[in-house]
Amino acid sequence: MKSSRFLVHVVVAAAISLSCVAIALAGRGMGGWGEGSRYNRMYDPKTVETVRGEVISVDKITPRKGMSYGLHAVLRTEKEEISVHVGPGWYLEKRAFTLAKGETIEIKGSRITFRKKPAMIAAEVKKGDVLLKLRDENGVPAWSAGRR
Repeated sequence: MKSSRFLVHVVVAAAISLSCVAIALAGRGMGGWGEGSRYNRMYDPKTVETVRGEVISVDKITPRKGMSYGLHAVLRTEKEEISVHVGPGWYLEKRAFTLAKGETIEIKGSRITFRKKPAMIAAEVKKGDVLLKLRDENGVPAWSAGRR
């Protein structure tokens, strides 16, 4: 009787431990781009704005240690040059989405400070007639399993 009760406690404790590990690693299966990741928590729906300008550079960045790379662009608007974090490379590659120097685009996204400089995390990118939706109005990534 005592041994079966002990076994139940061990099984319950193991299940709780595995659940905690799964929650902690939720964003890692997406290369660190998951909804609850530290990086994605920087997105603030209260700071969303839309900017339009010319792409002056495009490259790959790894926003935080342990993340997979993401597409990054610098956009020259009428007011400034701003760094734009577009999204995870694997997600954009799946959609065959690219950006090139010289293109005019419109970005809707959350203005943040990244590495002590102004930047934006994109929610939408409009390039010509193409609109790529990356996040919903609450900032939940389109690639997230927790998307509502």
